[in-house]
Amino acid sequence: MLKFKPSKLTMALLSSGLLLSAPVYAQEAEEQNQDVASEEEVGQIVTITGIRGSLARAQAIKSDANNIVEALSAEDIGKLPDTSIAESLARLPGVSGERRNGRTSGLSIRGLNENYIATSLNGRELLGMGDNRGVEYDLYPTEFIKDIVVYKTPQADVMNQGIGGTVDMRTVSPLSSDPTMTLNYTYEQNEKDAFNPDFDNSGDRLAFNFTDKFADDTLGLALVVATQESTRQEINSRIWGYPASGVAPGANVFGGHDSFIRSAVLDRTSVATVVEYAPSEKLKMQVDALYIDFDESDVRRGIEEGGPEWGTGNYVATEVENGLVTAGNYDGFHSVIRNDARSQLAELTTVAFNLEYYINDEMTFELDFSTGEVEKSITDIESYSGVGRAGIANRPLTARSFEMTPQGVFFSAHPTVPLVDLSDPNVVRLAGPQAWGGSLAPVPAFQGVPGFAPNTAQDGFVNAPEFDESLDTLRLELQGDIEWGIFNSYQVGLNYSDRQKTKINEGAYLTAPTWPNDGPIPSQYLLGTTDLSVFGLGSIVAYDSLSLYNSGFYTETAASGLENGRLGDTYSISEELITLFAQLNIDTDWGDVPVRGNLGIQFVDADQSAQGFDTVTGPDLFTQATPTSGGASYSDVLPSLNLSFEIQDDQFIRTAFATVLSRPRMDDMRPNNQVGFQFNDNNILDPQVGPWSGSAGNAELKPLEADQFDLGYENYFADDGYFAFNFFYKDLKNWHRSGAFIADFTPFYIPGYHQTSDNTNPPNQPPATFQGVVTFREDGLTGSITGQEFQASIPFGTFSDVMDGFGIVVSATFLEGDFDADQDGNGENDPIPGLSKENYSFTAYYENSGWEFRVSGTKRKDFQTETRGISLSLVPQEDLGAELWDAQIGYNFDESGIEALKGLRITLQGQNLTDEETIKIDGDPRQITEFQSYGANYLLGFNYEFQ
Repeated sequence: MLKFKPSKLTMALLSSGLLLSAPVYAQEAEEQNQDVASEEEVGQIVTITGIRGSLARAQAIKSDANNIVEALSAEDIGKLPDTSIAESLARLPGVSGERRNGRTSGLSIRGLNENYIATSLNGRELLGMGDNRGVEYDLYPTEFIKDIVVYKTPQADVMNQGIGGTVDMRTVSPLSSDPTMTLNYTYEQNEKDAFNPDFDNSGDRLAFNFTDKFADDTLGLALVVATQESTRQEINSRIWGYPASGVAPGANVFGGHDSFIRSAVLDRTSVATVVEYAPSEKLKMQVDALYIDFDESDVRRGIEEGGPEWGTGNYVATEVENGLVTAGNYDGFHSVIRNDARSQLAELTTVAFNLEYYINDEMTFELDFSTGEVEKSITDIESYSGVGRAGIANRPLTARSFEMTPQGVFFSAHPTVPLVDLSDPNVVRLAGPQAWGGSLAPVPAFQGVPGFAPNTAQDGFVNAPEFDESLDTLRLELQGDIEWGIFNSYQVGLNYSDRQKTKINEGAYLTAPTWPNDGPIPSQYLLGTTDLSVFGLGSIVAYDSLSLYNSGFYTETAASGLENGRLGDTYSISEELITLFAQLNIDTDWGDVPVRGNLGIQFVDADQSAQGFDTVTGPDLFTQATPTSGGASYSDVLPSLNLSFEIQDDQFIRTAFATVLSRPRMDDMRPNNQVGFQFNDNNILDPQVGPWSGSAGNAELKPLEADQFDLGYENYFADDGYFAFNFFYKDLKNWHRSGAFIADFTPFYIPGYHQTSDNTNPPNQPPATFQGVVTFREDGLTGSITGQEFQASIPFGTFSDVMDGFGIVVSATFLEGDFDADQDGNGENDPIPGLSKENYSFTAYYENSGWEFRVSGTKRKDFQTETRGISLSLVPQEDLGAELWDAQIGYNFDESGIEALKGLRITLQGQNLTDEETIKIDGDPRQITEFQSYGANYLLGFNYEFQ
């Protein structure tokens, strides 16, 4: 017996099938449909479309939920000025987006980034294309999604859970939807001109949607085919660091930079289909399939230079402010011109089968099986050129003046030294201007050449990691009605998942065939110039390095034999999970207060194993690799309780208690051990700063776990209007931290190699210490996150007919979180990845007589993120956050009265209208480590629904 009485609009939405697919809500929705199918007043309800309709549908999902959720509907996603799901989700309270390469790709929920967020498609765990478990949300086109529900509090029948929350994307149900056929075309153009001569600044996207029913409405088909070509332009300046200045005591100075202009294009083809078959009232079957072909190419052209201290000690500090050299000049550096290119190819395939059988009026059996696979490869080319190969005499130095700005370092001409023209192909030679090839020393091909050292043989590098991941799941569930006190139904079942992930970290040193001399850039690959005046660096020669590499021009030397970290980052991980779950659903009255909710428990049995390599440098100076393996078996118990009290009509107090977990990061589960040696002063005795080091993964890591409590108030004062407040607390019980211990590296010492060339020490002198620090990942760090979320959706027409069509949607989230120090004092200052203390979103809209207008903004404070470092590995970095503003105006010709144009909608969208910068720092806000600017993006869209 249902005590909660939804509004008429909610009932109409439920009867249209828009709220189906949720694990718990589906059964309730069907019962409600039966209750109201004969009510004459439902048929009289006017269907709300457009912006307000999307808000109403999302609000209906939120208000009908038994736990604390946020929701988006298809109209919401399709009509916001967004090209990806991530941009739409980032407007929800408690959810914040992160831009990567100009697109909102990453998400944080309640202060935890996507590595701690579970993502599912129609309730099944979904693979991403990233290095870890986290899903890159810009991968998925908006066209094939009907609803998205963000679970902030878990429930036992939701298999895929994360400490941050769960994002469940839901496709259309063709048997529950009206037949439709639509065609969408969007033209896209970036505000900035194409920075590089071989790229454009425009793109487009095309999508076809088809939904229909056949065989007396027993067979339903939904099909979506979408293609996208999206371009990006980027200004990027990276500062290597800020060493102590030798000429300005007590101050730091920038140590070097690589400043470049990036052009990129993303080509994506997606095909999604849903087939439903219901031959009888007792049996329903559904097949879902999704295929995504992802191809992203980019070029990065710029200059890499050492600066004061790390490039030269001969510099002048002309201005020093509060411990930072803010202006000066240095005598010069042999500039490295970078013509780098990256190609990222990925394919995702997932197929699922679902069967529901109604055993009787009170019991249903469900079987669900899915299989998915992702293959991803990255080819990242570094190609070096300059005024001549390292080691050749009389090469001109590039001298510069510099000043610190809010965008990083800006350069200008040196006051006395003439500038070298790096845009002249007659001056620039295809060879490494810096002796950065020391790792090539043991390669026989580079020995015995008089006058040239092996470290001059590096003219480029290629990183080529490959990823392969698969996931198979099987779920069996029994649902039924009961009359057991406050409980009215139950769900029990079993879920099995088998996940495999492999990474092969390939790489190679590139040497031009002219070595040990240098030569010109082959004319067939010359493209012109790239302008770097935005950094004060003038122009440089531009050439097609990817085609040059693919032609076989370079000699390749495998890095896996020379760098311990290559095979040390090559691994295979296997994970099998068996989850038993039981849930009792609550629908009762406590006095005059209707109460809904659920009480549940999961028992998760895990068996994880990993294979990798232990790597050391052998006597012949090549890497010696030994296969290694590890793993663990354990179990977890995850209870959950969700309660919703309707204290007044359409006013709810919600509370929840749960234990929730996120599985370990997969790159932390590598079972590797690596030995490193950094040449330095032989007289250093302290192992903490000595030459020896080691690193190790940990295949025995257990899940990150948290106990959480939620309390919220929601007031739904209109069908498309509400306000709400939520408080939550997460007690982090088992976060992963960096462990360390001192080890003896004597067995790895190689006489004549592990020594210094420092002239202050006798030659061939062994290091003063053979002890060093080994770092690894371990369990046991604790901490907490506390948050408050405020949100409101206010249609102004509720208060005045004059304001009908106007409205705003606003939210604010405030977070506090930190880790506790362990017994050694470690962990206390570690930031929680993805936590911003303040997050805001604002949307103002107007919709009337076919016209639609919307302006939206999000603001996020600073947070810790990750960037790609050496060998394309992920390294932590602080992001200062961003404030992004988008807008959209459109017209629906259904309201025009022009019969020939019915079904047509035209929209003009603008993204990143204020050209918001992305800035990352190293502690001091003036010490910028990375500055990025992308420009505004404009889209003109045409949507036609065949009548």
